[in-house]
Amino acid sequence: MENLFPERLKELRQERRIGQIRLAKELEVGKSIVSLWERGECEPTLSKLIAIANYFGVSIDYLAGLEN
Repeated sequence: MENLFPERLKELRQERRIGQIRLAKELEVGKSIVSLWERGECEPTLSKLIAIANYFGVSIDYLAGLEN
């Protein structure tokens, strides 16, 4: 199964015209962490995944690519 999280995160961020720095501040992480997530080089913790889903108003299943 393909990991769609990096692609979905980047798409959501770009659709809302939010830079990596702003998103990082909102999620209380470093900008480099957002960059690593979007490149698929690391994955967020469960608490950060929940925060991302809440911030963008989507489900964790959507972020994980389990639903469209």
